Amino acid sequence: MAKKTKAQIQKELAEIEAIKNQLQEEKRQADGLPSSADSARGAIIREAQKLANQIVIERDALAQKTTTGKIYSRFDAGNDIITNRKETVTSGLWSGGTGELTTFHTSSAQTGSNSGKYYYDVYNSGSTAAGAAVQFAVAYGHKHGSGSVLTNEDFPTKAIYTQYKNLVLAPGDTTFTFDGSVNSEHIHVINFQRGRLKEKLDPGNWELCLSGSHITGQDSMTNGTGDTITKLIDNSGGASATVLDGKRVYRVVSGSIANGELKSDTTPTSENGYAKGGYGLVYPDLGIIVLNTGRLKQRGIANDLGSAYTASNTGNDMNGKFLNAISGAASYNSDYGFQARNEEEVTSTFYYIRVKNADYNFSNNPTFTTGSLGAITHASMINDPKTYITTVGMYNDKQELLATAKLSKPLLKSFDREALIKVKLDF
Repeated sequence: MAKKTKAQIQKELAEIEAIKNQLQEEKRQADGLPSSADSARGAIIREAQKLANQIVIERDALAQKTTTGKIYSRFDAGNDIITNRKETVTSGLWSGGTGELTTFHTSSAQTGSNSGKYYYDVYNSGSTAAGAAVQFAVAYGHKHGSGSVLTNEDFPTKAIYTQYKNLVLAPGDTTFTFDGSVNSEHIHVINFQRGRLKEKLDPGNWELCLSGSHITGQDSMTNGTGDTITKLIDNSGGASATVLDGKRVYRVVSGSIANGELKSDTTPTSENGYAKGGYGLVYPDLGIIVLNTGRLKQRGIANDLGSAYTASNTGNDMNGKFLNAISGAASYNSDYGFQARNEEEVTSTFYYIRVKNADYNFSNNPTFTTGSLGAITHASMINDPKTYITTVGMYNDKQELLATAKLSKPLLKSFDREALIKVKLDF
């Protein structure tokens, strides 16, 4: 017998092992058992499932941890933010958001200066008092400069008339016309302080009271002391605005905010030798009221206003006399103050902060924990922590604080409570 080499022996052993494995597989099949390969594959699947389950458990635990201890929650732009919502808002035009002004003051530093020859700034209190601020300005204008002293080669009243003519009248129109037929070479002007006006004067929400000892007629209201009061409003309640050179214009008429226009106040062409016409015009988008001085004279308002209607160029303090007609009404009764409101369109963005039950139940306030290990201070809160939401901070992606919103009162938060907080940001 020939001697076998080592390689031959290993080959025969391998063949025998293969035959053995084949016989084992045939026996497993005969016994109804899966093959070895299927068993191995099943074991792999089972191990993978176990690993996946563990990953899910660890992920949920991490999510719970990061939720209860998180500092920031990112907004979902599609569900949590509503942009570009517009609404019209009105508020009192005077300092502090009040709607009525009953005290009127000037500054001697201003009225005694060169600018005082052109206009008077009107304050809500003494100009040097705390909180004093300019509310509006009054001015008198005359087309040819009557009623003023020559100043710097100019007549202040002529400069005022020209200024407002250029500001509110159509190009080429050189004279103010009231009620479409009565031309007036002299005007009194009220110009609201721009910062208080915001976007515009609210039409139908202003009322000017003027006093005068010679006021007569059906549109006058007695103050109980012998003098009378005329109340002026605009006609926006019963008429649409006229658009002149892109600017809305309403007529100034007698009446009140409460009762509307006084329909019995007719406007003949002339009365007592004075061209009557309407009381004036109001430009709400500019915050300007232009009054027909001739009509004011005819109505007996501050009767001595008429002394400036001559061609003489003398200083008659028409600004001060007009202001006296305003302040004189309020001095009789606080109900005769100057009422006005502004109007603006506010663009808002709404943010919805959704605080789920597991959110923000812990605090990084030092009083929340105690000891070196950071144990919860109150034992009753170990399994049932509670916090109070007082402020919402708005951050950018760099975690820079941009805005804060304060709740009207603290909001209790726990694992049993959820919250929806609506934040409105106005522009």
